[in-house]
Amino acid sequence: MKNIQGIQLIMESNEELLPDFFMDFPYICSCVEFDKYIDPVVPWHWHHAVELFYIKSGRVEYTTPNGKWIFPAGTGGFVNSNVLHSSRVSSTKDGTVQLLHLFDSELLTGGISNRIEERYIRPLTDRSGLEMICLSPEDPGQAALLQKIQAGFELEEGSWGYEITLRQLLTEVWLGLLELACAETEDIHKNKDTAEKMKAMMSYIQDHYTEMIAVDCLAREAHISKRVCFRLFQENLHMSPLEYMREYRLRKACMELIETEKSITEIASDCGFGSSSYFGKLFREHFNCSPVRYRGKWHDCNRNRHE
Repeated sequence: MKNIQGIQLIMESNEELLPDFFMDFPYICSCVEFDKYIDPVVPWHWHHAVELFYIKSGRVEYTTPNGKWIFPAGTGGFVNSNVLHSSRVSSTKDGTVQLLHLFDSELLTGGISNRIEERYIRPLTDRSGLEMICLSPEDPGQAALLQKIQAGFELEEGSWGYEITLRQLLTEVWLGLLELACAETEDIHKNKDTAEKMKAMMSYIQDHYTEMIAVDCLAREAHISKRVCFRLFQENLHMSPLEYMREYRLRKACMELIETEKSITEIASDCGFGSSSYFGKLFREHFNCSPVRYRGKWHDCNRNRHE
């Protein structure tokens, strides 16, 4: 199981880059240790792979375009393919740990279009409006699925029969999820191209964050009006376009503080803030410390890890 302390995004699309994800066995098992994040937030992203997770300790908040969910220790869930989502620690206590299965549905179908895909896979991945399925140990059926999810993490990678046993467990979980999805009586109807419009506007911000960006430019990129642009950001990301731009620029600034020796003035200019004083003001409001202090804390943390 790989311990991760952050994610990498493909700049053009906001898709998460999944290292060690090979199509001969499209699966990754990860342990997310939020305490080792300087800022315990996983930013907005998506991936073609589906996501099964279990909260080992602490509390994690997931946000998708359709809402927010709180997952305490002992619960878990499913994030569907290509769904925009973000997550953050939802507890003031230390020790928030999340375990993740990320896999392509071809792991279950064998990589070819067949009856399994048509009957069991696509009814879940193509289900309109299905972004998240929450699993609670208080429900006997869901508790059984959580046990199977945990069992997958306990398998020894590389051991004899590992791939077949894991695939069997994930298949059993998949069938349980499909039953839960089919039992839902209320379907969320959203415009099918909303996600594509959001991805187009988010990609534009990522490509032009060093420049001054007007909301009119974002709207034109998605072929919508300025009013609709504001509405889509609020409905899907629960923030305004300007708030998303500010958050994205701050995260880029964090990476420059960590990975480069550039001055605060240079970073402010590189990340589209204009002046170092304005950058410092926004940074303190968001992270409760100055950029200089943030850089120092990160360097101290790295030294401690290597001692």
